[in-house]
Amino acid sequence: MRPAGTRRLLAAAWRAPAGGEAEPAASGCGSRRLGVPAVAGVASAPAARQREQMESLPDAATFSTKLKNTLIQYHSIDSDQWRVVKKTKDVTVWRKPSEEFNGYLYKAQGVIDDVVNTVVDHIRPGPCRLNWDSLMTSLDILKHFEENCCVMRYTTAGQLWNIISPREFVDFSYTVGYKEGLLSCGISLDWSEKRPEFVRGYNHPCGWFCVPLKESPHQSLLTGYIQTDLRGMVPQSAVDTAMASTLTNFYGDLRKALRNP
Repeated sequence: MRPAGTRRLLAAAWRAPAGGEAEPAASGCGSRRLGVPAVAGVASAPAARQREQMESLPDAATFSTKLKNTLIQYHSIDSDQWRVVKKTKDVTVWRKPSEEFNGYLYKAQGVIDDVVNTVVDHIRPGPCRLNWDSLMTSLDILKHFEENCCVMRYTTAGQLWNIISPREFVDFSYTVGYKEGLLSCGISLDWSEKRPEFVRGYNHPCGWFCVPLKESPHQSLLTGYIQTDLRGMVPQSAVDTAMASTLTNFYGDLRKALRNP
């Protein structure tokens, strides 16, 4: 039987959070885009500080399978359930009401001029992500289960002229093969240790499918599913208003990073 602490963590990771946290005082940071979750390998946090929490980490095999299956369900949702909220020459963003919390599940899709492995290496946790993602201010691996599976903590800078103060996330992250490509996915965990300078955000199941284009295998079709609860005192409506632009900007920044390695 799974330990009680693990059962509580598994259950908590799949339910919508209740309530929010107070915002720390504004620090005067410049305008930033809303965060896009990092999903699955950088410096390790001190082991002694995490020992008690490690005892209640999820069973990696069971947890990763459930997370993968949830993302595949999202990827199978009929097109008539999605509403287009932003469309550019290179990216389309849709949304539908989330079944996880009082917000939206966003879908973004666009073609990237690079091969699958390179694209996913830039998206999942690791040095590549820190090099190009101007929003992410730190990333620590708290626990490695295996090469493609970990628990990570990352922080984001203040956003929207610091209307949204810096956030911290603790996510279970997993990368796995999907058809001819890869799926990199994640979900936030209940993690009791919190730092007062950050509001703890929560990523409901999210991830990125990356597959080669059949007609051009050196290009990749990147499809993302994002549903982030920033918590704190920020109205969800403000987050929803900005999220579509955030996702299109994400694709633009990723393309620039791949063109200039």
